[in-house]
Amino acid sequence: MSSLPPSPPPELQPALPVATTVPGPFPPRSSALSRAVLLVLALLAGAGLLSSVMLWQRLSSIQEQLARQTTDSAANAIEARTLARQAQEIARDAAARQAVLETRLSEVALQRTQVEELVQSLSRSRDENLLVDIDSALRLAQQQTQLTGSAEPLLAELRTSEQRLARAAQPRLARLRASIARDIERIRSTSVTDVPALLARLDDVVRQVDDLPVANAVPARALNEPVRKATTQGGMWWERARDTLLEEARGLVRVSRIDQPDAVLLAPEQATFLRENLKLKLLNVRLSLLARQTDTARADLAAAIAALNKYFDPASRRTQAAATQLQQVQAQVRTAEVPRVNDTLAAIATLSAGK
Repeated sequence: MSSLPPSPPPELQPALPVATTVPGPFPPRSSALSRAVLLVLALLAGAGLLSSVMLWQRLSSIQEQLARQTTDSAANAIEARTLARQAQEIARDAAARQAVLETRLSEVALQRTQVEELVQSLSRSRDENLLVDIDSALRLAQQQTQLTGSAEPLLAELRTSEQRLARAAQPRLARLRASIARDIERIRSTSVTDVPALLARLDDVVRQVDDLPVANAVPARALNEPVRKATTQGGMWWERARDTLLEEARGLVRVSRIDQPDAVLLAPEQATFLRENLKLKLLNVRLSLLARQTDTARADLAAAIAALNKYFDPASRRTQAAATQLQQVQAQVRTAEVPRVNDTLAAIATLSAGK
């Protein structure tokens, strides 16, 4: 662009003054007026030209500014289109990634559901196996308690089951642990017959049977007293002989009271069979206790006590001691009750049924 300002358009150019001749009677004065008019017109023309130049410069500056703004706007538009294109591409990538993430999230959720179902299945299977093991172990321990007559096998298995449940730490098994605790306290408070101790007492009585005196036996004191008196008594020989004969005569006849008539009729050779029969009754009591047949044990004990009181000397200390032991065994057999774990078994059955 040239440094000279462009020429103004024709409509903005000032009109040139036209020389006219004003007629009049005074020509000199009209000449001076004309010159003044021309000066004014010249000033006006200069002022218009100056204003036109300034207006043109201003218009040129506005045009240049508009051109720069147009160029900047075009650049901004191009940059905006580029950014918009990039934003669209980013949006498409984000949408694709979101779709992939949603797909993966769905897969993870499905896998999590499957894993949870598998864990629950394994947990239920483990709990069911634990319940089956505890049930079998408790039933076996209860059979051992019935056979031995001791509550220790059952108590030991209950404690073991409670420890296994504590390690499992399953809330649904809390009710079973409470049942086991109640059974443990109940069995501890229950008096259980000590069968081994009863068997030891029965064996002791069986060993004493051979030494028990029968009711119609001659006391050893009556047989030994004549000899003792004959050896200790001094005096003449005929006095000793007389005393010996008198004592032997007294031994031939013995007067005693026997409440059981059958005991009087018992022959000496039958005492052996009587003792063996009593031993068999006591052995039957022993077998009944081992088999947990309390009714049979009570019946055999009653028969053994009756035979002991009927055929053996009730005044003998050995007979009295044997009768006392048999009565104690009979009393303990009557109170012997095998403990059971019905509460625990019922709780196991309930849990196994899924309730």
